[in-house]
Amino acid sequence: MLQFVVPQFIDVEDKILGPLTVRQFLQILVWGIVMFLSFRVLNFIAFIFFGIFWSVLVFLLAFIKINSRPFHYFILSILQTQRLPKLRVWHKEETEYEFRFGFAKPQKPKAPIAQKQALTASRLTELSLVVDTGGAYDETGEVVAESLKQNHA
Repeated sequence: MLQFVVPQFIDVEDKILGPLTVRQFLQILVWGIVMFLSFRVLNFIAFIFFGIFWSVLVFLLAFIKINSRPFHYFILSILQTQRLPKLRVWHKEETEYEFRFGFAKPQKPKAPIAQKQALTASRLTELSLVVDTGGAYDETGEVVAESLKQNHA
């Protein structure tokens, strides 16, 4: 029988440069390029504000994990939760396609539900006799089976 090597730890990203993964390295590389270009283009005060904002954002996205998942998954989950409705209700309606091509089945009128008659006191006593005796006596008080008659005699 052939044996195969089963890959393990497939959710762990490969480290390429010390403790940095490919994703983290590329984020920091892009951050460094953007910081260099903003230093050359912006005045010093604007560069400080721009640099602090983007530095915090990039380092959050690169290094912070929430519930062992990268921070950008957390941000995407927040956005998806805000975008979707809080309560999901299914309203089955006939679509235009179903209406036009006759795929919707006509609704049949439902048969009325038969109402059960209320139990009277005498009927309740008869049923309690049957239940209490384990079915040995019927509603009239007669013994149902001969074997039961012998056991109770």
